[in-house]
Amino acid sequence: MPTAIIADDEDLQRIELQRLLALAWPELEIVASVEDGSEALAAIAELAPSVAFLDIRMPGISGLEVARASQGRARVVFTTAYDSHAIDAFDLGAVDYLLKPVTQPRLEQALQRLRAQLKTGSAERTRSLVELDARLRPNAVQERIRWISCTAGNIIKLFPIDEILFFESDTRYTRVVTASDEGLIRMPIKDLLPSLDPDQFWQIRRGTLVCARAIARIRRDETGGFVVELREHPAQLKVGQTYAWRFRGEVLLR
Repeated sequence: MPTAIIADDEDLQRIELQRLLALAWPELEIVASVEDGSEALAAIAELAPSVAFLDIRMPGISGLEVARASQGRARVVFTTAYDSHAIDAFDLGAVDYLLKPVTQPRLEQALQRLRAQLKTGSAERTRSLVELDARLRPNAVQERIRWISCTAGNIIKLFPIDEILFFESDTRYTRVVTASDEGLIRMPIKDLLPSLDPDQFWQIRRGTLVCARAIARIRRDETGGFVVELREHPAQLKVGQTYAWRFRGEVLLR
């Protein structure tokens, strides 16, 4: 029986796509419905679905990065709210795309292609993901924050974004750390991510972001996992298994 995951940060979009899939392909079992790229990567690694329906832009890891990191282990259908620029880019070789709001006729076209690939055992991978990402990035420009206001007891501190080395979060608060100071903001990583430059801050765990320029080296620990060491701070930040793809094959020794 074919299986699939759905990844979209909008609850209603996930629910609607699952409803349409149940009508168009009752035999397809939805084994996971997740709201961000890190959960999608974990689901692909754990559940090995036949198909992954991935939203292009999600907080943290994008659908494009999920497809690239999964290395063809699932056939990918992208969902997107973008216009003809995105549609033209998908012609570079993605398995298929669904323009939101997804319609039943368009979904059935995509499912015909997927069924044909699954029937023949084709291992076709998503191609040209780097070019696709570059084509879409100009359409996804968001305002980036330049300063962060933090608290430390009764004191309010203002940190320039370029001085921040890493963020560590629990479910309610996020620790903001510079080379010589730190503070707290009442905001989880998930809500902070859209305001940060993804090329400047890399997510290495569900609750950890690190400034790429602050990384001194990445080493392996006794379990074989990655640990990030910083230039100007003694913290040693563990890399979650879901995010280890970023460092495999290019361990940095600076």
